[in-house]
Amino acid sequence: MKVKKMLALAAISLTGFGLVACGNTNSGNGQSASGKIEVISRENGSGTRGAFTEITGILKKDGDKETDNTTKTAVIQNSTEGVLSAVQGNANAIGYISLGSLTKSVKALAIDGVKASRETVLDGEYPLQRPFNIVWSSDLSQVGQDFIKFIHSQQGQQVVTENKFIEAKTETAEYTSRNLSGKLSVVGSTSVSPLMEKLAEAYKKENPEVTIDITSNGSSAGITAAKEKTADIGMVSRELSPEEGKSLTHDAIALDGIAVVVNNDNKASQISMAQLADVFSGQLTTWDKLK
Repeated sequence: MKVKKMLALAAISLTGFGLVACGNTNSGNGQSASGKIEVISRENGSGTRGAFTEITGILKKDGDKETDNTTKTAVIQNSTEGVLSAVQGNANAIGYISLGSLTKSVKALAIDGVKASRETVLDGEYPLQRPFNIVWSSDLSQVGQDFIKFIHSQQGQQVVTENKFIEAKTETAEYTSRNLSGKLSVVGSTSVSPLMEKLAEAYKKENPEVTIDITSNGSSAGITAAKEKTADIGMVSRELSPEEGKSLTHDAIALDGIAVVVNNDNKASQISMAQLADVFSGQLTTWDKLK
């Protein structure tokens, strides 16, 4: 038995430090027994980060002052794809993404025993959820207004559900094309943009002479672009603040959960909201402390 154990340890050492850091034993709850937790966060201005930090309490509010207590050691990613790639490539990583963007390349943790799903978001049981909003100014073009009408129609909300998101409206009217022509610019959230691309594709089938350009650069950028009218529509993956909503009209196009994701090799299956806040604020730093 000693020989076998020594051979096993030698094999592990040859794979490099990354695997050793994950630990080679499991705690009673199935989580990694050792290894530093590598926090992967979205950038400032990300709607996903804004919603995540507010719901978990990492974002502290004192009157008009807001303090985001995300740990300074977090590795910052500027897109959903960046978080997925970082977590997939690091056995000790933990991050958060749109539930609708969840793939088999990573594993989602249950929160307080509740798995993220369409059903648990709809019934409110899953705590990490937010709306996908669009924003626009009062002088939006006829084509822009028609596109929004399509998004909120039966056909538009069907696109939402077909792409693993949750419909924002259950009572919708059927859309009838007016064969419009023109150009639209849509700017903002990297979480909303994959869904927006599908909505734009479906809309253009109804209105072939309309061109829709979509830019993914974050929720705050979407709000700014809509306000400054450098874009027709902004995409925002969180609730708007009262100040942000003053000069813009906004409406939800879908509902989404925020999935907390780890590497597929991580034995963890769940985490509590309190632990989540501690991990992302840097107070809980090793996997063996998660019990």
